[in-house]
Amino acid sequence: MKDTARIQSEIWNVNPEMLFADGFDEALIGTGDRFGFSGPVAVYDMDKCFEILVVRDGMEYEEAVEYFEFNVIGAWVGDGTPIFVRLVDPIDD
Repeated sequence: MKDTARIQSEIWNVNPEMLFADGFDEALIGTGDRFGFSGPVAVYDMDKCFEILVVRDGMEYEEAVEYFEFNVIGAWVGDGTPIFVRLVDPIDD
């Protein structure tokens, strides 16, 4: 299990305006930068967020995706709003 309090503290020191997604600590994977914003923002693994909703809240996968898209991704709270990414496996040549 990650020491999410320590990780968030270290990340937050990089940009005190950074916001975190409540309840998705285990899906936090780092920080990211965007052009035109005041500093790095928290970055989360979206698939891990879906998994958290399924396991923790007992949602079906499709329900978790719909809930997440509307209530989490759809919640713009300023420049410190986190980024959610979908990780992909590298393509073998």
